[in-house]
Amino acid sequence: MGAELDRIRMRFGPEELEPLAKSAAIDRTVLVQTVSSVSETREFLATADAHELIGGVVGWVDLMDGQVADTIADLKAAPGGRKLVGIRHQVHDEADAEWLLRDDVQRGVAAVGAAGLAYDLLVRPRELPAAVETAKRHPEMRFVLDHAAKPRIAKGARDPDWEDAMYPLADLPNVTCKLSGLVTEANWADWSTEQLKPYVSLILSWFGTQRCMFGSDWPVCLMAASYAQVVDSIRSFTGDDEDVFGGVAARAYKLI
Repeated sequence: MGAELDRIRMRFGPEELEPLAKSAAIDRTVLVQTVSSVSETREFLATADAHELIGGVVGWVDLMDGQVADTIADLKAAPGGRKLVGIRHQVHDEADAEWLLRDDVQRGVAAVGAAGLAYDLLVRPRELPAAVETAKRHPEMRFVLDHAAKPRIAKGARDPDWEDAMYPLADLPNVTCKLSGLVTEANWADWSTEQLKPYVSLILSWFGTQRCMFGSDWPVCLMAASYAQVVDSIRSFTGDDEDVFGGVAARAYKLI
């Protein structure tokens, strides 16, 4: 975490989130990994086991490890393991734009699917072609695109590179898209729903409400907006759509 993130350099837990979620009429949340650490995933699963608010955990495993299937099985057997619903890796931090297409990574992705888990795609437009190819190679798997692949909202009302790369992914029925992380891709100090509108409108036109899910990206969202402001911003476009606010997440992550 760089100095620009100092304002969120503190502990955040279910105790802080629960009143915010309750005020926004959010019943449950999915806890998503932040670092490349199996230990963090174990910690998150134990936390989820102790808090009904957490409906699922998207964790991390080393996709390049030949024993990744064993690691996933071990996590599922750990305290809270029944709440492991997905795996994610910070693909946009890899130097190789086609990292996802490495043979060992593809084997790892297949192991995630074989374990009945979703795979969260954390990519930017540069990595979207590899994400498209990955989703095509594994049509039986459920993929969740995080933060709508981070369009450069702060640059203006259009991001042509993002649009061109997103369209092929939206054509794939096994991919759903999170309406998340958008406020921090806009201008932190003066973002508005009008600034988000061109992007949210495109996402909804591509995926439809049946394949879009709300995501708060809390606490990272606090760099630009409160939890309530993020919820209200998406509701200004979708209302209380039951798919966007629950149904899609429940299906994509097989929440119980």
